[in-house]
Amino acid sequence: MILLMSSHTTFEKPYDFLQMKIISWNLLRKKGASVEDVAFLINNHNPDLLLMQEATEEINILPQLVGGFYSRFPLPRRIHGVACWSPYPFLAPPSFYDLPRGTLIRRVAQIINYKNFWIANVHLSHGQFLNRKQLQALSDFLPPHSAILGDFNQIGPAMIHGFKDVGPNHPTHKMINLLPIRLDRCLIRGMKCVSSKVLSRFTSDHHPIMVILEPNL
Repeated sequence: MILLMSSHTTFEKPYDFLQMKIISWNLLRKKGASVEDVAFLINNHNPDLLLMQEATEEINILPQLVGGFYSRFPLPRRIHGVACWSPYPFLAPPSFYDLPRGTLIRRVAQIINYKNFWIANVHLSHGQFLNRKQLQALSDFLPPHSAILGDFNQIGPAMIHGFKDVGPNHPTHKMINLLPIRLDRCLIRGMKCVSSKVLSRFTSDHHPIMVILEPNL
């Protein structure tokens, strides 16, 4: 695990969020978004939380560019992993949850604890049975008030009991640069989605998605 913070001035926000703006983006490891691209996204949209998939060690300098607090979990034997950034200190260091694994890659979900609700950052497997099994395991692990965001690698509905798909209902990726598909999603339980949208794609092969969530407490 990598946990970094900036020496820049930051303002602590209380953890009884009334609304939370979250962006999720698959960066396409070394071929896609640079750390400067990520900083540009932050400066343009000012999220409370940015979730990243396929984040390499090059992204670790992000707090030097925009301030804030950052954590990354590299996947075993891979150059990339899941990462998160926030302008506010984390209530506790983000942790990880081991997802059911396939034959090739060990997958983990990054877990951010906001006391009254949890956020899970995921990059699920490509196998359609396996990624649904991973979601179900994560659903069983998470508390009643929670959200799952990231690259689901799923075709068709997730259909996880108790969770509602509130991510933008538009394509976020083009399979082999031809077929538009919706891979990047947001599922919520015990929370409310105020708005959701797909953001412009500029350097990765995925569009970022942005949601504004409220906990139902």
